[in-house]
Amino acid sequence: MMKISANKTSVKSLLIGLAMLVCMSLITCKKDKGKPANGFPQEIADILVNKCTNAGCHNSTSKDGAAGLSLETWDDLFKGDRNGAVCIPFQHKYSTLFLFTNTYTALGSVNKPTMPLNKPALSQEEMQTLIDWIDKGAPNSDGKIMWADNPNRKKVYVTNQGCDVVTVFDAATQLQMRYIDVGSSSAIEVPHNVKVSHDNKYWYVIFSASGSTYLEKYNATDDKFISRTNISSGSWNTLTISNDSKFGYAVDWNPNGKIAKVNLNTMTLVGGTWGGFQEPHGSAINITGDTLYVTCQTGNFFYKIPVNDPSSFDQKILNPPSPPISTPLLDPHEIAFSPDSLYYYVTCQKSNEVRVMSAINDELISTIPTGTYPLEMAFSKTQPYLFVTCEYDQTPPQTNRGSVTVINYQTNTVVKNLRTYMSEPHGVIVDDNNGLVYVTNRNISGASLPHHTSNCGGTNGFISFIDINTLEVIKNKKIEVARDPYAIDIRE
Repeated sequence: MMKISANKTSVKSLLIGLAMLVCMSLITCKKDKGKPANGFPQEIADILVNKCTNAGCHNSTSKDGAAGLSLETWDDLFKGDRNGAVCIPFQHKYSTLFLFTNTYTALGSVNKPTMPLNKPALSQEEMQTLIDWIDKGAPNSDGKIMWADNPNRKKVYVTNQGCDVVTVFDAATQLQMRYIDVGSSSAIEVPHNVKVSHDNKYWYVIFSASGSTYLEKYNATDDKFISRTNISSGSWNTLTISNDSKFGYAVDWNPNGKIAKVNLNTMTLVGGTWGGFQEPHGSAINITGDTLYVTCQTGNFFYKIPVNDPSSFDQKILNPPSPPISTPLLDPHEIAFSPDSLYYYVTCQKSNEVRVMSAINDELISTIPTGTYPLEMAFSKTQPYLFVTCEYDQTPPQTNRGSVTVINYQTNTVVKNLRTYMSEPHGVIVDDNNGLVYVTNRNISGASLPHHTSNCGGTNGFISFIDINTLEVIKNKKIEVARDPYAIDIRE
């Protein structure tokens, strides 16, 4: 009897143990069902991993044939593809992850080829899931949002005139990390110029659409809007920030143009606007901070304007020909001081040259030929190079349009003219730490790939890169942005 009783007890214990294992198994299965996959939230993994990775081309084995994009993990997603970032946190409408999977015009732009390639399109419900996730920042399973971990991150800012956005690049990876909506109107306001303050705390943007009235201020830590101030109606083209980051000088490019001085701490206009300038455009401030230099874009001259007494400005001739002629010859566009501040350089878009002037006595030092229609300039501080964008330069059989002239600013001689991977280049900035030059390519004609369409329509532009050490345009490194990328600046 004792033996039988013991056996019954053993069986009972076994049954209880099995029941507990079954319960634990059920609990574990239930937990696993909601467990994120590969760093993605489960609902996103169900779409991307299941339909684009396991059953598609975007994996470590096949990604080279799929523009270099892997979707195996959340980290892989944010490595992007050969055209740059594919997922922009908080902005599905600029994310190619959305643009090339969407087939529903009610949801936004539709691009070809549709992904997953040669497979059924994602359902509208799946597309809405992707949209909602991206617009919440595209977080991983732990809630982490890419590029939100470093308040001191080095960044590059690009205005996109055709979309009223500023593209923000992570300088370490050269990937688009954010698209910031700028302006306050549903109409295109044409963000023309962007400037980062010298203390790297803020960035500012002005607008050139006819009748634009304000300057906007953003926090450079998180790129959030701070405030805007009315600087009067105009076509605001360039912005210069004082060396102490306290004041901004905005230039209105009109036949009877004006200049607005803004206290950047209080975002208030100082003493109204300064008037009486003929089509003013490029602007720069001298090392002592007491004089603003502004080019006249239809003429042979520029203005020297005391910042504390603008009514006493001087009009300086850019060494006219002999004998002088009455019609414009040079049409100076932009002006910039050399790293040692002893000289200032002026791009002359009509005469296809850069003029070098003494900052001491305003005498002509040198005249340097460039490509056709020189516009923007950027100095390297580690190499003796000045990079000049020439938007309309074209040499047969070249199909693309534009070039970058590289000048040795120690000898004032041309080192090279770069013409590959360009399509109407305009803005330029040097990232000395990474040995790169960023060039904005407007690509208005759509002659150069990539040529996708974002939500604002039209052909997208792109950023090309120059290696400072080799002075070569980096092959196949063309990072697509939105429509008409124009001005550019860097947060050091």
